[in-house]
Amino acid sequence: MNTIEENGNLLKLNGALKQKFARLTNDDQLYLEGKQQEVFGKLQVRYGKTEEELDMIIATL
Repeated sequence: MNTIEENGNLLKLNGALKQKFARLTNDDQLYLEGKQQEVFGKLQVRYGKTEEELDMIIATL
């Protein structure tokens, strides 16, 4: 497993934890941040791209 995949797994985990905490505190903004991090983590693991590369790809869509 390379560092990009490890970073992606950490982003997925961090995003999921943010979502759970946001549900407890009823914080919609934090929930959305967590969801975004989780999605970016999944994309990093699947495609092996950095967060900056994924931002560029998404911006061009």
